Amino acid sequence: MLRCAVPLLLLFYVAESQPVTVNCNELLMGQFLCPDPAKNHIDPKTQQLRGCTKENRARVWCIAANEINCTETGNSSFTREMPCKWTNGYHLDTTLLLSVFLGMFGVDRFYLGYPGIGLLKFCTLGGMFLGQLIDIILIALQVVGPADGSAYVIPYYGAGINIVRSDNTTFRYCNQLYCMQQ
Repeated sequence: MLRCAVPLLLLFYVAESQPVTVNCNELLMGQFLCPDPAKNHIDPKTQQLRGCTKENRARVWCIAANEINCTETGNSSFTREMPCKWTNGYHLDTTLLLSVFLGMFGVDRFYLGYPGIGLLKFCTLGGMFLGQLIDIILIALQVVGPADGSAYVIPYYGAGINIVRSDNTTFRYCNQLYCMQQ
């Protein structure tokens, strides 16, 4: 009974503590809030983090939990790299409209930077409209994106689609995990 009482008393004991100074890049999840909600990190034109690079990373200001100071800045704020989606001005709604109304002429593929497929669709009238229908579905599901590898500009900030592709790297990684379990 006494064993249980000591931890409970320690739990309810409130002590005055001094802030701890640490390297904030080594903080664990739950010890910081990223991005800092007091700062405006979202670009209204692209609906992505400001300063997003082609490597899909952006540096944002974060804030450490109470009683934690960072060695980098001397206070509770610090910068950290966050994942983002690099955009280059291709709008999803524009692409879908082009695909629906002018897809039989390949305008959607020309707009995305695929002139070869656009010319093929133009010559075959959108693959007898079957290619146009397939492109509408692929563009709506964001399977077909801009040729430069950027993401679409979507007119809202929130949940999005992340395409997971399997290649030799993921096959080897999954195979190593499988071999480790046996």
